[in-house]
Amino acid sequence: MRTLGERIRALRKERKMTLEACAGEQMTKGMLSLIENNKANPSMENLNYLAKRLQVDVSELWEEVSGSELRTLLDEAERLYKSENQEDYAKAVKMIEPILSKLSKGYESGRLLEIYGRLAFNLKHKNWQEPVEKASAIYDGLNIIPRRAAVGIFQALVLFTEHRYEESLEWLMRERAKVEEKSGYIDPLTKLDLDTYEAILRFAVNDTEAGTKVMNAAIEYSKKELIFYQTGQLYRVAAYRAVIDGDEEMLSHYERKIIQYGEFAEDKHAIWYTKIIRIHQLNSFHHDYAKAMSKLDTIEELPSEEEFFLNFVLLERGKALYGMRHYEEAWKLLGQVVISDDLHHPFDLSIYYEKDAYAALCAAELGDLNNAMKLINIAEANMSLMPQSPYTKFVKGTAKKLRNL
Repeated sequence: MRTLGERIRALRKERKMTLEACAGEQMTKGMLSLIENNKANPSMENLNYLAKRLQVDVSELWEEVSGSELRTLLDEAERLYKSENQEDYAKAVKMIEPILSKLSKGYESGRLLEIYGRLAFNLKHKNWQEPVEKASAIYDGLNIIPRRAAVGIFQALVLFTEHRYEESLEWLMRERAKVEEKSGYIDPLTKLDLDTYEAILRFAVNDTEAGTKVMNAAIEYSKKELIFYQTGQLYRVAAYRAVIDGDEEMLSHYERKIIQYGEFAEDKHAIWYTKIIRIHQLNSFHHDYAKAMSKLDTIEELPSEEEFFLNFVLLERGKALYGMRHYEEAWKLLGQVVISDDLHHPFDLSIYYEKDAYAALCAAELGDLNNAMKLINIAEANMSLMPQSPYTKFVKGTAKKLRNL
């Protein structure tokens, strides 16, 4: 960190002042030079005088990390944070770490603590939690509601990634209550974020009625405020809920909405979602495997980097092949499916946990009962962590069928 003299020199140069101009009438140019080179300590009177000449609060000269240094550091940290690159994340963490104990007040300190905590968690460091809590306290003290809420949502989503769904929802609702109690007004972006994640988490714990109510309210609020950045996510959740509920009318409604949104936002993922959700419905709910395969055969080629969609197509093709009694081909494809570490919602995980049940059925049809039992045990263990759904029912039914062979 810079010394007192170095901070004075840096501020003077930022303001394009010569030694003589900064020294003014009260100090000599030589004395100021000695102070800047740490060869003399200024009196309190001279320090106040220099602060006035440099147009800063005297506390900024005394602080081990000055406000201007924090702002410069924050600008760089924000740049690295937005890069979405692991190497840049590591650079930002390394850059902020030496001054963690000095970050105690002001927006810049709060934001640096928040960025550090988020990136440390992403990098799987153990010391991410305390900085996040300190950031939350700073935002709370400054009444910066959007950032305070964002930190609360992040903490809830950490629990979500650990599949502690009930705790995640409880945390979010506590944070929401604190934010709403603190301020009579919540800005539209923050309200929409809170509504969106509340809906997602309520569906995660099978609180379907409340989740649907919050989701629909969030969609309407998004339209009213003309804020669309959460729209795609809300529509996808709504469409998937319609599939589970067997509500064809609502599925068709949200399918149209997703396509409209995808075209408007140029979101290729939204467009792809409408294709794969229909194929999934045909396989897992209608058991029309031939039709699902026909749609899979006509689907456009996916970009190689779209790992999620590639794995989803592999899964659905394997299920369709099983239904069409091509057991060996199905077995091979299902064995290639990779469950991404980025998947955490029970909706997504339950879909993928089906693969071991289908693979078990294929193994049984191929006469490999030992492998069939191993796979169905894996499917049951995974599904035991999920809320009740058609997927958990399918796995339980498959397990019972195989054990009766």
